[in-house]
Parts: sequence; structure tokens; C-alpha cells
Amino acid sequence: MTITPQEALQRTIEHREIFHDEMLHLMRLIMRGDMSPVMSAAIITGLRVKKETIGEITAAATVMREFARHVEVADNANFVDIVGTGGDGSHTFNISTATMFVAAAAGAKVAKHGNRGVSSKSGSADVLEALGVNIDLQPDQVAASIAETGMGFMFAPNHHPAMRNIAPVRRELGVRTIFNILGPLTNPAGAPNQLMGVFHPDLVGIQVRVMQRLGAQHVLVVYGKDGMDEVSLGAATLVGELRDGEVREYEIHPEDFGMQMVSNRTLKVENAEESRTMLLEALGNKPGVAREIVTLNAGTALYSANVANSIADGIQLAREAIASGRAREKVDELVRFTQQFKR
Repeated sequence: MTITPQEALQRTIEHREIFHDEMLHLMRLIMRGDMSPVMSAAIITGLRVKKETIGEITAAATVMREFARHVEVADNANFVDIVGTGGDGSHTFNISTATMFVAAAAGAKVAKHGNRGVSSKSGSADVLEALGVNIDLQPDQVAASIAETGMGFMFAPNHHPAMRNIAPVRRELGVRTIFNILGPLTNPAGAPNQLMGVFHPDLVGIQVRVMQRLGAQHVLVVYGKDGMDEVSLGAATLVGELRDGEVREYEIHPEDFGMQMVSNRTLKVENAEESRTMLLEALGNKPGVAREIVTLNAGTALYSANVANSIADGIQLAREAIASGRAREKVDELVRFTQQFKR
């Protein structure tokens, strides 16, 4: 017996869970455009008010993956996604995008899944375009980019065409819904390892357990206690780590890695151009907070990619990748490779 949208709405009003199979059914209706905008809006708002459960999020992510245009990557070794939920309101430069170049320079393969800025002044797609990267690639071209350069950027609208059915509803609602937390769970290349930043401390334990249920291998979900959806230099960072099927939750501190604790205020940008400048300075080994936070995040990404045995070892590899100029070279490499597919 499948649940009707009206029954699902009643369930959320009563703060009761929607079960896995029911959530699969509802989500498929939404993704196919078979649920009315009014019911879609009511249900995703009801879920937000009652607070989405691990089971509901897992089912929704499963369906989003079903409807995605996949990128087939033959070799999964050291393969990682570096992504943030966004929505942390910090308006910093694109730390996770800079992290991608450093991680790739140090031996990881990175499938970055991103979009234009929604809450931020500059999303990963915006800054990559400002750098000269062609972000509009087909799935097979992204796979070739990963094989050739160790990096692939998947522009979310190209890989989640079914999202257009819910996009107008999300735009008009203008509040966070389950879809804000599904993006990082639905990497179209199926990277088994991940460094995921989240905008709320409660999401650390939730998202890492969703990834566990989705069959991921090595995942670090992070929340900087100063509100950042990255590993932070300005505060301790909460970590939820999935490794060998087990989940651990702990805190890390910049000083654990011999780094100075500094405010992230200087990392704020107004637009993609400013973000580009700061990213290139960090990768160009210019001393300062930008370089340090990229090093810290890249070290964490290299640990989740299983290139390094610990975050501390990863930081060492990240420092070498930046100091040698390899990280900066990766930018030019990605620009060159992607521009050949310019339509």
C-alpha cells in the first residue's frame, strides 16, 4: 500500500516518520513531476519543521541518485568528493574548490560536485568559470577530465535534470529544505570517499550515518564551531568519520596540527573575482590565512581519500603540493583540458 502525498503531509504534521519505501515513492513522484507544486511544497516544509530523519534523508538521496546522469569512473582508488552544503552564511572564498587543486596535486582523484552560489557570493561553479574552466561538460567528458587531470567538476544542473521539477517550488519557498542537504549526498561519479562540510552541528552525525547507509567507504563530515561548513582555523571543528563501516565523532583543533588559531574574517569575499584572487594567492604559496585554511582542508581531504594515513600526514603532503607549485599548475591543467570541449 503506497502512501498518498496527503497522508505523508498528515504524518509530518503529527511529527511522525515517513518510512523508507514510502519516502522512495514520494520522492519519485516529486522527481518525475507527478506531484503538484502545492503538495511538494507542503511536504518538504513539513519535513523541515518535524526535522528530517536519517532514514528519510537516505531514501531521498537514493532516489536523487537514481535520477542522476552518472559519470563512470573506472578506478575508485584515492577517489574523493570535496563538497559543502553551503548555506553557512560565512561568505568566504571557495575553500573547497581550492582544496580540490591541492588534493589532486598530492595524488588524490577528485570529483567535485557543485553549483552556482545560492547563499554564498560565489559558488564553486562561479569561481571555476572566473578561473577559465569550462564547467559545462558531458558526463563522459567529466570522466575523461578525472582520468587525465585527476579532477572533474560536475555542474549540478547537468547531472540532476529532474531537479527542474522542484526548482520553482524551492525558489518560491526561499527556505532551507531537505534538498539543501541532498546535494552533497548525490555525487554523480559515486566517489566512495568524501570530505563534506555542513552548515549545522546536528548534521555532522546525521550526514555521516546517511553516507554509511548509502555504502560509502571513508567519509569525514565537518562543521567548524564558528559556523563554517569547512575545517576551520577560527574554532574547533566537529568531525563525524565513517571508516571501515564504523562511525566515530570527535573534535579537532588547528593547534593539534601546529597551526595558529585565527579568525576567518579575512577570508570574506564579495564576488567570484575576489574569490579567484584569493584562491590563486593561496595556491601560489602566499603566506596567510587563505593558504593555511586550504592546507588544513586539503590535508583532511587527502586523509579521506586514503592518500594519507592521518590528517597530520595529509597536511604535510598539502604543504609540499603548494610549495612545489604543483597545486597552482593544476589550475592551468584543468583550464586547458576543459576548454577543448567548448561548444
